[in-house]
Amino acid sequence: MSDLKGGSFGLAHPSEVPVADTPEKTSADKEAAATHGSDESANENQSDDEISQDAQAGVQAIEAFTKVWTTPHIIMAYVTIWIIIFVDAMQSSMSSLLTPYVTSSFKSHSLTATTGIMANIISGLAKLPLAKVLDIWGRPQGFASMVFCLTLGLIMMAACVNVEMYAAGQVFYWIGYNGVAYCSSVFIADTSSLKNRAFMMAFITSPYIITMWIGGPLAAAFMKGPGFQWAFGTFAIVTPFICSPLLILFIINYRKAAKLGLLPKRESNRTAWESIKHYAIEFDLAGILILAAGLALFLLAFNIYSYQAEQWRSPLIICFLVLGLLLMIAFPFYEKYVAPVTFLPYHLLLDRTVMGACILAAVSFVSFYIWNSFFPSFLQVVNNLDLNKTNLVSFTYNIGSCFWSFVVAFAIHKTGRFKWLALYFGVPMNILGIGLMIKFRQVDQDVGLIVMCQVFIAFAGGTLVICQQMAAMAVVTHQHVATVLALESMFSSIGGAIGSTITTAIWTGTFPGRLYEHLPAEVKDDYMTISRDITVQLGYEYGSPTRHAIAQAYGDSQRYMLIAAAAIQVVSFVAVWAWRDINVKEFKQVKGRVI
Repeated sequence: MSDLKGGSFGLAHPSEVPVADTPEKTSADKEAAATHGSDESANENQSDDEISQDAQAGVQAIEAFTKVWTTPHIIMAYVTIWIIIFVDAMQSSMSSLLTPYVTSSFKSHSLTATTGIMANIISGLAKLPLAKVLDIWGRPQGFASMVFCLTLGLIMMAACVNVEMYAAGQVFYWIGYNGVAYCSSVFIADTSSLKNRAFMMAFITSPYIITMWIGGPLAAAFMKGPGFQWAFGTFAIVTPFICSPLLILFIINYRKAAKLGLLPKRESNRTAWESIKHYAIEFDLAGILILAAGLALFLLAFNIYSYQAEQWRSPLIICFLVLGLLLMIAFPFYEKYVAPVTFLPYHLLLDRTVMGACILAAVSFVSFYIWNSFFPSFLQVVNNLDLNKTNLVSFTYNIGSCFWSFVVAFAIHKTGRFKWLALYFGVPMNILGIGLMIKFRQVDQDVGLIVMCQVFIAFAGGTLVICQQMAAMAVVTHQHVATVLALESMFSSIGGAIGSTITTAIWTGTFPGRLYEHLPAEVKDDYMTISRDITVQLGYEYGSPTRHAIAQAYGDSQRYMLIAAAAIQVVSFVAVWAWRDINVKEFKQVKGRVI
């Protein structure tokens, strides 16, 4: 691998990895060093080249893996990961464009954001058990299970006959999709030095720069041709195929490590039932179910109340709210007084940098899902863009943030610091972009102004995502890297679910009413049919009184969404301010042949 603007970006054996000299350590650096030191006290007499004896089996296995793999295998692994992320990103961009048409085909366009709520909650909560799978059993086992979930979700979405089945498919799809991305991130962290890791994190998101140009034409081609079912069915075939080379690479190098006697020995005298019971306790399945059910019931109440005749007074909605709230209150008590093994690693959450990174991730996703959930529909109905142009505008965020993440990675590589980037650039730029959209995401506004706002938000997103991941990883040892990445990702997913709930509540609470007010008298009786189906909305000629009325209703709802999305960003300042100002050049976190 070549140098990047003079910065070392090559492969190095552990004995060859230099530790940068700095004139003086700040108090934050010393505090972080103390954190690392306390975690590694059991290994203080161990050589840097030895496998960590106190780490879990999965961590020991990946350290053995990195000791035996060759430079061609390293290159092959990273190229394969890039291809996997490329295909998944292409499929994801297509899926987001197709979702309004899928829900509309079942006369449920208002449920566009709702279909992802359970998916966000469950896929987010699944990250911590997945982290334990990676640490206890190994990286290949976790990756393979996520590929299975992703493929199953695509099959269910392809075969859906109603919006409920589509939503269930979304749950498996997003568990697998986010799980594959998470496993890739953990593998990158396993095989890269801390000071170069931001580059590697930017590398695995770079496919989005290309896929934004493909998703729109692909979605349009399927909609004009075989239909959305085949769009999902095609990727159900492609996904296992493109993921297989990485699994094969894992198997080859793990077998090589086993022959050399580097892998830890695993012995268990448990029966099948004892194993099921053991892992149910180890993964705290009861705690996961309590929290998932509580969040799902509470948040879904805000999404489906408008479909009930009595709305908020409906017995079903009241039951959802009360039971959901009781389960969420019960969760911490269960964890403290009942659970043999706790679901959340509280010893890590007590670290202000880890907690600050998690809160930033949650707030960023709450804000993003509030303003983005109905954005593709807005562009088509209000700005009269086709699917291809809608894709280009709505995915400006992806291309901008992925490009900018390389700039952020270079800054971290050169300075060793990341807090200043998030505090003085990322958060302010995010607020600026969202705030300007309050003015520009309205009827008769030039779409170029919306793109400008998207660019601002993209630069902010590229900064914050890299910085929050670096913050979470910089204060722990290798054996906790998978866990803190899972925590950060879990907070992101739950934030996405909350954001989807807020935007759906705003939409259902404002759009139908505003639409009725704006519609010409002759079509007022059709306002509910119009509000629930994007194809009906697009069926009215652009510029006609009815289409203009629909566009005005969109603008009214969007204004409320954007105000909420901007206001919640205040929490981001507090979260980033809580981080320690750590120099990542000071710590050696991983072992073996790394980048």
